Amino acid sequence: MPLIVIAEDEFLIADVLAMMLEDAGYEVESAPHGRAALALVQEKRPALVITDFMMPLMTGLELAQAIRGDAAIAHIPIILVSGAQGSIGRAHPDAFNAVLDKPYDEKKLIATVAALL
Repeated sequence: MPLIVIAEDEFLIADVLAMMLEDAGYEVESAPHGRAALALVQEKRPALVITDFMMPLMTGLELAQAIRGDAAIAHIPIILVSGAQGSIGRAHPDAFNAVLDKPYDEKKLIATVAALL
């Protein structure tokens, strides 16, 4: 079962997203901000990362750039899920493999995850 790391500072959103992914057959680990997510990615080497944009300590863009800058983990696909900052994510196609706007459709999210894996 592929591991997905979620970087999301809003607990309820992270919890709902984790339940959706677990119901679809994925293993999930969550982090409350980008720095914690980066540490999880470096330690666990997940199959995929899903990140919010606005988070304390490290934004989703900073997280994606840190992952892309580390040769050992640069290959890991990253999905940005964001409310108002989706356009910023789309302006950085080198950082994100996909950008989904909140509120996102569950089926579209799961299909995007499956396509990237």
